Amino acid sequence: MNRIIIPDDTITYLNNLRRDIVFRETLRGQTLTYHTTWGLFSPKGIDEGSRLLLDHLEVRERDDTLDLGCGYGPLGLTLARLAPLGTSVLVDKDFVAIDYSRKNAAVNGITNTEIFLSNGFDQVGERRFDLIVSNLPAKTGKELYYLYFYDALARMNPGARFYVVTISGLRKFIQKAFIEVFGNYKKLKQGATYTVAMASVPD
Repeated sequence: MNRIIIPDDTITYLNNLRRDIVFRETLRGQTLTYHTTWGLFSPKGIDEGSRLLLDHLEVRERDDTLDLGCGYGPLGLTLARLAPLGTSVLVDKDFVAIDYSRKNAAVNGITNTEIFLSNGFDQVGERRFDLIVSNLPAKTGKELYYLYFYDALARMNPGARFYVVTISGLRKFIQKAFIEVFGNYKKLKQGATYTVAMASVPD
């Protein structure tokens, strides 16, 4: 059997790719260090949608928050800093994302978090939140969005807010679905690529 020989410079290149990508970023006045890796969403820097979402949401220091589809944690960990008297829950269906969110919480000394695997809300249980956020994936069925929205509604405290950022091409669907599920819809910011919207439940 012929032995496959990989050139030394290719081995060096591949080993470099396996190392964590590390960068510092300031979001909503909170400067954090992020470790990421190839295969996670936007591994080289915070994506435009997440920035836009954080810039247009209201968070209170006692809010219990949920980041649905947390990736390596930029939304949920920023919320943990902005709501130090609450608990920030970060969930994702990707175990690599959960590993990196946990690592980033530890690197930045953020302790008011719970970070665990969950396919949508299926491991969240009956806990309730004051603030739920999601950078919704663009390439998924609308059926999944409805699952997310109704599951979010069932876990929102009185006066809670649900914020999402989507590609702007989905904004009409989000408006229709929010009115159907929550009874209200507010567009906070529409850019060329992304739109931030929210729904709330009564106090």
